[in-house]
Amino acid sequence: MKTNVVYLFDPLCGWCYGASPAVAEMLKAPAATLTLMPTGLFSGAGARPMDDAFAAYAWSNDQRIERLTGQRFSERYRERVLGQRPQRFDSGPASLALTAVSLLEPTREFEALQAIQRARYVDGGDVVSLPALAELLRAIDLKEAGARIAQPDEALLGAHRERVSRAQALMQQVGARGVPSFIAGAGTQRRVLDHGAAFSDPAALLRQLPAA
Repeated sequence: MKTNVVYLFDPLCGWCYGASPAVAEMLKAPAATLTLMPTGLFSGAGARPMDDAFAAYAWSNDQRIERLTGQRFSERYRERVLGQRPQRFDSGPASLALTAVSLLEPTREFEALQAIQRARYVDGGDVVSLPALAELLRAIDLKEAGARIAQPDEALLGAHRERVSRAQALMQQVGARGVPSFIAGAGTQRRVLDHGAAFSDPAALLRQLPAA
């Protein structure tokens, strides 16, 4: 019997990037059905300008994540993303792009998330503007989703708002403290998995599923 798992994340969260190998393992596992849900943590009121103090904090945190998980944060990212002025730290456009993919080709949403993370943290690319994200999606043959976010309509925007609202409501319901979070089970039987070990051992989450 499969266990339903909801992955709460933000596409600009470095720790979520660090958790990507664990997410990939869970997607392959026959014991789990995984649903991705962006929380909007770094969008709207959570967005902010990139300044020197925040860039230094982010880079220090990123180096810790790289040491723990092996996920790469390149010098190009440090120079072109953290060092770029002016630029906003705003995950809203990337989350909207993922919502478009979830509506049109849901089985490829994690692939799109990985492409966004790689574009930012390895290639030092722009993932905070809709034109750049539209081009990124087209480059991985998600052309319809790319066209959809190039000119987002109210149906897409509404679906995205509803999706983020559901993610935030679930976080409150189960008492999840930030992202990444993995919620296993359904209804009153939901519980938050301990994701800490998964950073160094991607299979650690799967070993918790029978208990969930």
